Amino acid sequence: MLNDALRGRIALVTGGSRGIGRAIAIALAEVGARVAVNHRANEEDVHELVALIRGRGGDAVAVRGDVSVPDEVSEMLAHVHDAFGPVEILINNAGIARQLSLEKLHLATWDATMATNLRGPFIVTSAVVPEMRKRNWGRLVFVSSTAARVGGIVGPHYAASKAGVEGLMRSYAGLLAKEGITSNAIAPALIETEMLAGNPNVNPDSIPVGRLGTAEEVADLVVAVARNPYVTGQTFQINGGLYKT
Repeated sequence: MLNDALRGRIALVTGGSRGIGRAIAIALAEVGARVAVNHRANEEDVHELVALIRGRGGDAVAVRGDVSVPDEVSEMLAHVHDAFGPVEILINNAGIARQLSLEKLHLATWDATMATNLRGPFIVTSAVVPEMRKRNWGRLVFVSSTAARVGGIVGPHYAASKAGVEGLMRSYAGLLAKEGITSNAIAPALIETEMLAGNPNVNPDSIPVGRLGTAEEVADLVVAVARNPYVTGQTFQINGGLYKT
């Protein structure tokens, strides 16, 4: 049954201590997955989240690591393996979004954005796929953005990094489909998180449904995609009708 498809599976959520990642970690735990929550520096937030999941009867552990640094990824995955075993569900969620005017966008910001948003998913995915292939089962979910299609409000560096993520996702989908491994992307826009807090360019009235989305709504879609073994190579937009494919 699809409802039980993720029960007991080992999930890693990168950038999981806050916002969308936090909601995804909670949602996966609620359907019975054992969740490793990755963070880079938010010790207090991630331990509060792990305690929350455990308090609700779920199974979770905090694992630190910068996804753009191979040695830290290796150490992080070793901790996951010690706690639970090999990663079966990977949610590539870690990302940065530094909004800048075109005049202030320089190479340093471009490089930093690509390192976390695109290099990171490649490093982590490359590290977990071999074990998935051994088991003929795996779920890769990449958190993209509607900005990959429309440019968005953050800037070219962010939009380009998320467009790259979708290309990465599609390549994995084609290469791994016959091995029981699916690869998909979720592309949110204008979700009510700390990333958007206080941003004067965010106008809920511009969204057809008339409000910002919630992190829980994104997480619900992530779980649905991860459950389904026949869905692969797809980008799922979740933006209140702001962008229509």
